Amino acid sequence: MSRDLRRHGRALPSWTLLGSVSVVAVAVLAFLITASPDRSDQAVGSPLPSAPTQGQEKEPVESPPATQPPDAPAKKKATRPRAYVEVFNNSGFTGLAATAASELGGAGWDVIGTDDWYGDIPQSTVYYPQRLRAQAELLAGDVGTERIKPAVDPMRLDRLTVILTGDL
Repeated sequence: MSRDLRRHGRALPSWTLLGSVSVVAVAVLAFLITASPDRSDQAVGSPLPSAPTQGQEKEPVESPPATQPPDAPAKKKATRPRAYVEVFNNSGFTGLAATAASELGGAGWDVIGTDDWYGDIPQSTVYYPQRLRAQAELLAGDVGTERIKPAVDPMRLDRLTVILTGDL
């Protein structure tokens, strides 16, 4: 008997197998229930938007008037800031990125970081991943520059990057 047991291995009781399958099924179900479908366009590993700090409130979006004359031209719907933004200082002015980040946060942008940028940037620029081009144009208007460019390495591709040169 012991020779036969060594040759064929040992069989696990069916309750062990059933218990393991049940644990995996519960884990998959819990994942599906708690997954947030409203963050489908957010990149994995990107930070969540932070709540406004004291004294920094989001401005309400203006709604169009309730009634318009039938012959009035349709107004273009205002676009709201919806992208994460990082602001970098590439000038000799201390605190430029922090000041701009505060102003952009007041305008409704989710500024998630500031830092210094080391490199040769000729003019203040908004860099964007392809899917955020429209948001980059909106941000460029808020920054006060017309220069927007596609993001390059080492810029993150889940947010807009603003590099300020002090020419604003």
